[in-house]
Amino acid sequence: MSSFVDALKARRSIYSLGNEVPLSEDELVSLVKEVVRESPTSFNSQTQRVVILFDDAHKKLWDFTEELLKPLTPEAAFPNTQAKLQSFAAGKGTILFFEDQDVVKHLQDQFELYADNFPIWSDQSSGLTQTNVWTALAQYEIGASLQHYNPVIDDKVAQEWNIPENWKLRAQLVFGSPQEEPGEKEYMADEDRFRVYK
Repeated sequence: MSSFVDALKARRSIYSLGNEVPLSEDELVSLVKEVVRESPTSFNSQTQRVVILFDDAHKKLWDFTEELLKPLTPEAAFPNTQAKLQSFAAGKGTILFFEDQDVVKHLQDQFELYADNFPIWSDQSSGLTQTNVWTALAQYEIGASLQHYNPVIDDKVAQEWNIPENWKLRAQLVFGSPQEEPGEKEYMADEDRFRVYK
């Protein structure tokens, strides 16, 4: 197999995290910037916006996520939710992925024929970027898992870190040192998933 496929195989959801990672914060920031720059976007629109939280800022995110979720979660289920959020807080950091809606709107106005597709393409670009960053971290044996607590946390995130109104939160990639091995990955049957014609 190619090293690219090996890299994809190394990217797994790791939920139990520590805060010891092999890269410095500056090296992590440089890596994320480079990967985001090289991730594709429709019309080279470069709609991705990223906020990287380390240490105290990272812990603050998961603390207020817990506070916001508590009244929305059935009481019997909350201990499991709380344990998961605390495992995230134990990590090194979180990468917040946003999409700039002003850019999307500008493209819709500029290219009316494709207007309905630009929000879709924006989300596709965001997903590509998230996976690319996640895979890059895995190459340094940094564990991560992709979370989606938006829109519950959107307003608080925007307030806490002065996020522009036109940035739409799409996902949170929490990362750190893996504290456990991921389970065996299951795959659906190829015949149910792929078709090839000649």
